[in-house]
Amino acid sequence: VEINQVSVFLGIKTVLPAMQAKRSGSIINISSINGLVGGAVGYTDTKFAVRGLTKAAALEGAPYGIRVNSVHPGVIETPMIMQSDTQHEVAAFATHIPLQRIAKPEEITNMVLFLASDESSYATGAEFVVDGGLTAA
Repeated sequence: VEINQVSVFLGIKTVLPAMQAKRSGSIINISSINGLVGGAVGYTDTKFAVRGLTKAAALEGAPYGIRVNSVHPGVIETPMIMQSDTQHEVAAFATHIPLQRIAKPEEITNMVLFLASDESSYATGAEFVVDGGLTAA
């Protein structure tokens, strides 16, 4: 809860006054696909909370030109999941993803960069899913 939920709240609380004074900004919160669908208690609930925080902050920030969105990654190729003893399970799970693979970290980074840029200037309070189609199934 402290890492997944409270840290997001504190981050928003910390940057919002400066962005309000500047009358612009983009806050990008990282949730998970478990913020959209069920999963493990103690994780999923915190990721759902990020959705609510994002939407509330988007409404609060909009009059100041501040955009607030959330990114919901699926399975990402990171050292944590690509350990030698888990690679077989990850490969087997990837067959259930419509794109038939897990994400590269850069694919999440590209979404965050898009949301930080002026190219996404009319997006706020939205959820951006980067999961290879997993939650679409």
